Order: sequence, then C-alpha cells, then structure tokens
Amino acid sequence: MADLLESIEDGVAVLTLNRPEALNALSMDIRNDLLAAMERYADDSNVRCIVITGAGRAFSSGGDVKGMGERAARGYEARARGIQFSNTIPMAMRKHPKVIIGMVNGVAAGAGMSMSLACDLRIAGKSARFTTAFLKIGLSGDWGGTWTLTRLVGTAKARELFLMPDMVGAEEALKLGIVNRVVEDAELRTTTMEIARRIADMPQVAVAAVKRNLFAAETESFATVLDHEAFNQARCSQTEDHREAVAAFKEKRKPVFKGQ
Repeated sequence: MADLLESIEDGVAVLTLNRPEALNALSMDIRNDLLAAMERYADDSNVRCIVITGAGRAFSSGGDVKGMGERAARGYEARARGIQFSNTIPMAMRKHPKVIIGMVNGVAAGAGMSMSLACDLRIAGKSARFTTAFLKIGLSGDWGGTWTLTRLVGTAKARELFLMPDMVGAEEALKLGIVNRVVEDAELRTTTMEIARRIADMPQVAVAAVKRNLFAAETESFATVLDHEAFNQARCSQTEDHREAVAAFKEKRKPVFKGQ
C-alpha cells in the first residue's frame, strides 16, 4: 500500500501519511508524493482546501531515524542536497494557493512537528503531542521549524522548546498558539472536515490572496505589505465571486462562489 493516501471529499483533499507501523516517519516516498500532490492540487479546481493527517496513532514521528546513518554516510554535500529537497515541501505548503490544515491525531515530532507548523491551521485531538526532538538525536532541525515556531510562540519559548525538547500536550499547545483548536479525539475528523469545507466554500481567488498577504506580513515591511494588499484587493475586485457577493448582499441571500 502507498505511503501516502489521497482522497477528495466535497472539495477537500485529504492526504494521509500511511506508515502507521513507523508512526508515519517521513519516507522518501512520502516526501516525493507530498510534493507531487502540492503541485497537482495547486491548479486543480476540484480541490479548494487540503487536510494533512496521519494513519494510526501518530501524525508523524518525523525523519526515519533508522535510515539516517546510511544517508549521513553519503557525505556532507549529498546530505545537504537531500535536506534541501525535503525543505521544498514546507515552502510549497506556505506558498500554496489553497489553505492547508494539519489534522494532528497523535505525536508530531521533529520534522513531523515542523510539517504541522507549515500548515495554515492546526486542529489537534486531545491525544496530540508535539516535540521538536532534533537535539535528542544530535540534529539541529529542518523543514522550517525554527522559523515557524518562533513566529507562533515568540523567541524565548521557541528557544526553550528546541533546547529542551520535552513533549507538549494538546492543551498546552493551544495555550502557546501552536494549534488553533483542540477537540476530543473522536471528534477530530468531523471538526476538521467541517472547518475545511467552510474554507472550501469561500471565494478561492480571495483565499489565495489572503494567504499571500499573511505570508508577506511575517517578513516584509508595513509599506510593502500595504502594496501587496492593494494589488491583491484590486485583483479580487475583478472576480466573478466578488460580483456574486455584492449581488447576494443586495438581494439578501447567501452567495454561491465558483472560485473565479
């Protein structure tokens, strides 16, 4: 069976990491398939939101530790190229025009935690746990975790979580701002899919523009973000969805968006 399962339900693509026996450690097949799916869904009008989750009792335990010695033996340059390839996945997620939701159903460790942080939203079950984990195996971190965690929790807490990589439970993760919502494990899929379908029903040109604005806001100056907002707002004002929203407002009805 494939290491990554894909399904599409009511405009929501669900990507399931499918190595439950290895706590969904990130095999090369998972990495290749994730990147291919991101590229494919970017232009697929049938997909308006993406959910990433894990099979079994884990979201993802991160890198496949059993194969790390072999990969490191290939030499510094080859190892760096491999990590750079993996790092294209969180970048693709951050720049993706569709909203990506992490449905965190268990442990998210190392690169697994970093991958969850690259999602736009994170919904966690009560059994979810997070740890940076890298120092425990003599590594410093990848998949953008230092960048995303710093922006979510602040510099002091990010340093603590990387330098003292203890497990953080779902409720603490909510208080820290690592996740957006915590629900009972039995309700995780239902709640996540409700949120995903709500976003999938939004005007998608505007959704993509909001993502670009928010991405710029994390790194660019206020003046630059104002320019981004002006051009993105102007683009959205020319869409059929904007015209439909205005007409629906005047007619006191719910708008029907087509993503155009």
